Amino acid sequence: MWLAVASVPLLSAVLVASSRYRVTAAALCRRALAWTLRLLRGRVCVRSTHAFVFSECTHGKADSVLETFDLYADTHASLCIGPRTGEALDEAVRRVRPSRVLELGMHCGYSSVRMLRLLPSAGRLLTVELDPLTAELGEEIILVAGFKHSQFQVLTSGSAEAIPSLRSLLELSQGTDEGFSLVLMDHDPERYLPDLLALEKEELLCPSGCSVLLIHRNQRDGDRNEVLGHVRARPDRYSVTSELQSVTEICYQNTSSGVEE
Repeated sequence: MWLAVASVPLLSAVLVASSRYRVTAAALCRRALAWTLRLLRGRVCVRSTHAFVFSECTHGKADSVLETFDLYADTHASLCIGPRTGEALDEAVRRVRPSRVLELGMHCGYSSVRMLRLLPSAGRLLTVELDPLTAELGEEIILVAGFKHSQFQVLTSGSAEAIPSLRSLLELSQGTDEGFSLVLMDHDPERYLPDLLALEKEELLCPSGCSVLLIHRNQRDGDRNEVLGHVRARPDRYSVTSELQSVTEICYQNTSSGVEE
């Protein structure tokens, strides 16, 4: 009898833990299923977009490639950011005139081409894309637009794995005014803040000034608010340059880095 009485609290704890586990497991399963469906839909979209752009554009002409992307998006579902968001991206590239650009999330190569056509002659784009098919087809579109491998590099990897390796990959020196002066985040919105923190930790954001553009694709406002909360809590290093419906631009500057101006 005493054993049964003593086991009641333990049984209750087990049931509560089991219930919480089921809830957590169910949430993880839903997230995994949603990610899988997004990946499958994205692959179909990337394949069809690539086929249309490849066959319809004028090869070697970046503007023709972009126009063909926009023509496709007029009648089909598309992952491209489109001309309106593209104009905001153009404005940032022209203003910053970056020597190194990091793009997280490639999609169909539209943003890559858009930025490459505005980079200085010595400028270089590094793109990180998780999905191998998307990376392969996006790279082909960049080449179709007339750019050479000396101007860009595509890494097939998750951002969390890629970021710690970028300094050695680019042969950047510690404690100097080097790094990316423009970062475009258009991958998993839940990775925006962790990747921003990782880029700062690895000293990959140019200390004299780096513009970080966050693309918003119908995700929860919490993803944007989380980043903005961090930015506004660090006025010594961050500021919000602009907030649009589809893109937010923030500026990073580390005046205490010891870099000589």
